[in-house]
Order: sequence, then structure tokens, then C-alpha cells
Amino acid sequence: MSKATKSRPTGPRSVANPSADTIWNVPNILTATRLILSILVFVLIPYKAYGAAVVVFTIAASTDWVDGYWARKYGQVTKLGRIFDPFVDKIIICGTFIYLAAEHHLGSGIMPWMAVVVVGRELLVTALRSIIEGKGGDFSAKYLAKWKMVFQCLAVIASLVTLRYLQPDVNAPPLPWSTLPGWLSSSLVVSTWVAMILTIYTGLEYVYIAARAMRD
Repeated sequence: MSKATKSRPTGPRSVANPSADTIWNVPNILTATRLILSILVFVLIPYKAYGAAVVVFTIAASTDWVDGYWARKYGQVTKLGRIFDPFVDKIIICGTFIYLAAEHHLGSGIMPWMAVVVVGRELLVTALRSIIEGKGGDFSAKYLAKWKMVFQCLAVIASLVTLRYLQPDVNAPPLPWSTLPGWLSSSLVVSTWVAMILTIYTGLEYVYIAARAMRD
């Protein structure tokens, strides 16, 4: 989720923190950690260390929720965080989809066109956001865009678990798709297709918002 949506809280639970204006506060450190973990995921997948990749990716994805919660609660939203956080989100999602698409022949369930859709959508939204916010408009993340991120992460996890099941031994040929348990194959298919539908829909939603903002 983008830090563009994380506003300074005003309720009684808010805690003023002088570190809100510093670059290396807790949310930004967590974001930097997520970037390092995403690179580790990119290294593990080609080496077929799918089990380790699941663990690392899950930890990396969870830091996105933690840094958002921390930034909102303690008022530590920074200009760096507003740029760095969505950038790292795009790196880990786009990169992982690309690497999993390369494993499609092994049964990852992520087809190359899905990676193209994910990357294309993120490039488009980034370009539109730079134009609209450069003119002073609001281009913050929408409700469905947050769910898009959730299902993309679920699709990645399901894909990695599937690859780990199909190839428990890196030196042996992968097992056939028909050996997958029903719950696993269903989880993979549902999560990937819901992720694709939300990716396309939210991309079109942002195009509409940008077109309306530029027209106004």
C-alpha cells in the first residue's frame, strides 16, 4: 500500500514524535528491509529454494502492513516514505511475478502474460500519478487497489508453495500438476485470477480518475 494514503492521525491515540521528519525512522527502515528481502527472494527462486522463498516473501510482505501501521500511529510519514514505500512495493510484486512466470514450465501457475499485466499496470499508474500529483491533484490509492495488492501477494505465496510441492527435490524432475492437492490448486487458480481481475480493473479505474482530473 502506498504511503500516499497514510495521513497524520489526530485522535487521542496519536503520539507526536520528533523523528517524523527524519529520513531513517522505523517505517523507512522497514521499507528498506523489505527491499533487501525482495532481492533475496529473486535469488532464491532461480535456485529452486521455493520453501525459503515463501518464508522470505511472507516476511517482506508483512512489513508493508507494519510500516503503514507505525507511520499512521506515530505520525512518521515522510517525503522519502511517500516515494520509497510504493517503489519497493512495485519492485517486490513485479519482480516476483516475472521470476515466477519464468518458472511457468515447472507449474508455477503464473503465466508470462500475467507478469506483463502486473508490470504494465504499475508503470501506467506511476506515470499517471506523477502527472496528476505534479499538478497538485490527489492520486492516492483506492480501496480496491489495496485488495489488489493482497491478492497479488496471495498468488505469489500460492505459486511458491505449489512449486515447492511439485519439486521437493531440486535434483529430481518436477511432479505432474495432477498430483497437487485440490485445496492447493484451487487456491492458486483463484488467487491468481482474482489478482489479475483486480489489477486490470484498478488500472482502468486510475486511467478514468486521471482523465477526469486532467479534463477538469
